[in-house]
Amino acid sequence: MEVSLKDMMAGIEGAVGAAVVDYTSGMALGTLGGGKDLDLNVAAAGNTDVIRAKVRTMEQLGLKSQIEDILLTLDHQYHVIRLLKGRSGNGLFLYLVLDKANANLAMARHQLRRVEEAIEI
Repeated sequence: MEVSLKDMMAGIEGAVGAAVVDYTSGMALGTLGGGKDLDLNVAAAGNTDVIRAKVRTMEQLGLKSQIEDILLTLDHQYHVIRLLKGRSGNGLFLYLVLDKANANLAMARHQLRRVEEAIEI
């Protein structure tokens, strides 16, 4: 998990914070970056609610698709939530905060897919 967090922070331009989160409990299993203006543990818990709400809505709509990622666009940041698939990632998501001025969103999403494929928990 530490390698994945380092890959997210060092390998994705504009990254300011990263976490691996268990969305059944809302707890961050690991974090890197952040700071006084970005508490990744609070963000982990809050984004768990975002995922639960979206899953509930999809069920009510009868949608059979799976969520790949969720993007929140703020004035100066992108927040990307990527649900992990596969046996080892069930119930987990990657959370990445990007500085909007320095990030390439398409490349960040591509690199998050690579981190997802390589992560071992």
